[in-house]
Amino acid sequence: MTLFLQNARIIDPEQDTETLGNLVIDAGMIAAIGLPNAPKGAQIIDCEGKCLAPGIVDLGVKIGEPGERHRESFRSAGQAAAAGGVTTVIARPDTLPAIDTPETLEFVTRRAAEASVRIHHMAALTKGREGREMTEISFLLDAGALAFSDGDRVVTDTKVLSRALTYARSLGALVVGHPQDPGLSKGAAVTSGKFASLLGLPGVHPMAERIGLDRDLGLIEMTGARYHADQITCARSLPALERAKKNGLDVTAGVSIHHLTLNELDVGDYRSFFKLSPPLRAEDDRVAVVEAVASGLIDILCSMHTPQDEESKRLPYEEAAAGAVALETFLPAAMRLYHSGALSLPALFRAMALNPAKRLGLPQGRMAVGAPADLVLFDPDAPFLLDRWTLKSKSKNTPFDGQRMEGRVLATFVGGRQVFALNKE
Repeated sequence: MTLFLQNARIIDPEQDTETLGNLVIDAGMIAAIGLPNAPKGAQIIDCEGKCLAPGIVDLGVKIGEPGERHRESFRSAGQAAAAGGVTTVIARPDTLPAIDTPETLEFVTRRAAEASVRIHHMAALTKGREGREMTEISFLLDAGALAFSDGDRVVTDTKVLSRALTYARSLGALVVGHPQDPGLSKGAAVTSGKFASLLGLPGVHPMAERIGLDRDLGLIEMTGARYHADQITCARSLPALERAKKNGLDVTAGVSIHHLTLNELDVGDYRSFFKLSPPLRAEDDRVAVVEAVASGLIDILCSMHTPQDEESKRLPYEEAAAGAVALETFLPAAMRLYHSGALSLPALFRAMALNPAKRLGLPQGRMAVGAPADLVLFDPDAPFLLDRWTLKSKSKNTPFDGQRMEGRVLATFVGGRQVFALNKE
């Protein structure tokens, strides 16, 4: 079926433009932009001046299959992603068991086929994510792995990591690291400082991130591997990242939407839904990282969707599990950055769609003729009060519960097929 989306505010992150116009979808692809009239027989959708942008490519989503399906399944994650304008999910390998063999990867790939959005997978860098022996990177690449990561389990054995990076370099594989010194960050619940002392909670100094990043960048310089730092959250880390890029290392960096829109004070009176890994930072760090996204120093903005059940979160803050769901709150939270004037819509979608797709070698993330028709139609100004119980994710651990937000997804298209439409009743 041919679709004619008329009167849309088209957001093009590649050209850094916003234009009012029409768009044609045919055979799952963007067939034309700016065509004045609908092709014969096309279904017409009036966008009423709302924003039409490339669907979000979310790098680093936790899905509970296998092992923790009660927290999130491929089906519920797909529904949540579609409702949030996320058309491509890059799932993390920190499952039970870890995605560290071609057989496990093939299993989750089959299970992911039931989702309403595109789901790709990362694989573990070491067996069992234990940091002792590298996985069969070549076989996992053949089975469809897009990148390799042990998630927040930092490989402490530098020799093991250097060998894995050397092997990955020979295959052109992307390695995703979690910059953090595990010794300094062990047992930490918040970022150290006056607020942590006031709460009486164990803290980790922001320098732990810088130390972890410096080590990783040194190994990248030594091995020449392709590397992506999944979470850069501190101002202290930015000079090292800038130097690495200026020196020509194949390095990119990301940050979660929570670290761009919340700070350490939001923990308040021990609210465990705000416990994240790494923990929320000081306001100065948050502002510095927002500016790094705006300048392009930090390339990718992600949800870092981490579902946790009630039993894991309804504990004393120090004992509660870290992480928050964010597939459905990703876009409205990002609109806070737009409405504050920190980032334009093309800049946001460059970080949320274009850059992650380019880094992973995917054709999505572009608003251009011939690109896949993975699109999100949204109203950046629509206000609403977030009720976590209305979220489509199985887990409801969002720090935005009860907060006033702006920005609603009206429709989501994957390969030209509409997979979500907002119920306006």
